[in-house]
Amino acid sequence: MTTETHSGNGAPYGYTAEKDAYLKRLRRIEGQVRGIARMVEEDKYCIDILTQVAAVNKALHAVSMGLLEEHISHCVVGAAQEAQASGDDSAVEEKVREATAAIGRLLR
Repeated sequence: MTTETHSGNGAPYGYTAEKDAYLKRLRRIEGQVRGIARMVEEDKYCIDILTQVAAVNKALHAVSMGLLEEHISHCVVGAAQEAQASGDDSAVEEKVREATAAIGRLLR
């Protein structure tokens, strides 16, 4: 995993403007996961635990979809604009491949 804060061209990533909101959502999800662990430790009813697991999955899905939308609207569109100016489509193809691979991982 990379720790870069900017896209390859030096511009901020698409999600940068919403970074605080993403971090807030991820901290909330982290708390939900700790709550699930506590439920297991306390031998809570399995269906109640599964309900909480489903809620965490849904919340992670929402974060994933938001990041994917940001990638397409910022990174892919930015690469397309650069390609239009330079005539080199390779950056667009790479960004689309990245998005396609990410979608594939989300669907597994």
